[in-house]
Amino acid sequence: MNNREINIKLYQLLIEHKMTYQDLADKTGLSTRTISTLVNNKMERIPKSALTKIADVFELDDIRDLINFKNE
Repeated sequence: MNNREINIKLYQLLIEHKMTYQDLADKTGLSTRTISTLVNNKMERIPKSALTKIADVFELDDIRDLINFKNE
């Protein structure tokens, strides 16, 4: 059986846009702790509202630009 894990590609987006955790927190209203948890892929349940806010900041049209499956 194939073990798949959801991977949040937030770190790459922050690097590409030259943003800090604090910059993203200011733009989304999310805490820096939440952003850190997402960057490190440690969050088990991700609120849809958080994903929407992040997608809006980075002007993403496709959720796959933020989330993908990682095969283990």
